[in-house]
Amino acid sequence: MTENPYSELFNSQMDRYVAVGRSTWKERLRKLRALKDALEHTYRQALREALHSDFGKPFLETDLAEIYPILSEIKHVERNLKEWMRPKKVGSTLTLIGSSSYIQYESKGVCLILSPWNYPVYLTFGPLVSAIAAGNCCILKPSEATPATSRVIQEIAGALFDPSEVVVVQGEVDTAKALLELPFHHIFFTGSPAVGKRIMEAASRHLSSVTLELGGKSPAFVDETASMGTTSKRLAWGKCLNAGQICVAPDYILVTEKAKDALVSELKKQLESFYPKGASESESYARIINKTHFRRLQNALNTAVSEGAEILYGGESNEESRFFEPTLIGNVPEDASLLQEEIFGPILPLVTVKDAGEAVKIINSKPRPLALYTFSKNKSAIRSLSENTRAGTACINHNVVHLSNNHLPFGGINNSGIGKAHGHYGFLAFSNERSTIRQYTPSSIDLLTPPYTDFKQRLVNATLRWFK
Repeated sequence: MTENPYSELFNSQMDRYVAVGRSTWKERLRKLRALKDALEHTYRQALREALHSDFGKPFLETDLAEIYPILSEIKHVERNLKEWMRPKKVGSTLTLIGSSSYIQYESKGVCLILSPWNYPVYLTFGPLVSAIAAGNCCILKPSEATPATSRVIQEIAGALFDPSEVVVVQGEVDTAKALLELPFHHIFFTGSPAVGKRIMEAASRHLSSVTLELGGKSPAFVDETASMGTTSKRLAWGKCLNAGQICVAPDYILVTEKAKDALVSELKKQLESFYPKGASESESYARIINKTHFRRLQNALNTAVSEGAEILYGGESNEESRFFEPTLIGNVPEDASLLQEEIFGPILPLVTVKDAGEAVKIINSKPRPLALYTFSKNKSAIRSLSENTRAGTACINHNVVHLSNNHLPFGGINNSGIGKAHGHYGFLAFSNERSTIRQYTPSSIDLLTPPYTDFKQRLVNATLRWFK
């Protein structure tokens, strides 16, 4: 049998992970501060240029959505890591008199981080921040779809870390498959639900724990009580960010009949305001990552239109430059792929509903989404959407921004993911919470060992009566 090409790297980290797991909070912060300085200063321009080269990502979006979130995450860890690592005392039961109970946070060991192409910097180094904070060794596999950015990522990791602690591996699908053959202690994957299922299947062979940050169809509900100007601006921004190639983008809008015309009118105004000379001429609008994804989007749009859907705005595209205009579309057939599969692009279907109750039924008829957005001033509608649906995350009267709050757990549920990330929740994802009891005095349990006598039975009976 051919040896796995990554066995040597993996084994070097296996030899090292216990020592890394014993590192102090100060030692872990030194690594994170070096990463912070590299991203903020040394490699910032290189990353901007690489992302622009890969798919036209505007420099400001790189700063805002790729680099700043990692810096913010590191600052949050700096303020809290000492406290997070401290063993946490918990209460004990009557039968454990003379002992103390506590939770000890220990590293999981050797971890694999598989990151996607849409936010390759943030979704590679963001999980790495949590993994380092928790004291782990990591192998990173960035996406082959962003080659320029992946090269810079590898250069950064090579400059900052010993490969026996953190290393980047480049390659395509075969590389990921080979890595998944190794018995990692934890796997952190960001990507589609379809691939997430394969990751989970591979992890099951070694009983590796997983964090799966997936996607799905994240709906936005809008009713007539919402501020149409503000709502349309926020929805247009959330959908156009990275040309819609973001897991928490609003995937489709459920809009009440009374609000539809006003919302469509305001969305058009906002898109024209964002891109006065047209999105194709704008330096503020990204391109589709590759021609495969471009054709997927084009086919989905063409099929919907051929089946009776109406383009309300946009629809222009250019395969050679991978430009796809922000597009609003209505009257989409329910069975069209635009309403069945995650769009992951700048097409925004609008579905008319009578009220929040009908919106709830539609949302609950689909797999559980990563995010749910409610735009309304109606407390009853907001409560109905909040209480009667299930989603990984939610925003009320905004979208996407919850991703930036390090105090909130981020992650999906079922089809949209398993496990949470960011801040303390990211630290916990890469930690084993070891339950520990320390006995200081003779234990009451010592009185109840075999042989079981009548006296010992009376002791047990008395204890049971105590808890009635």
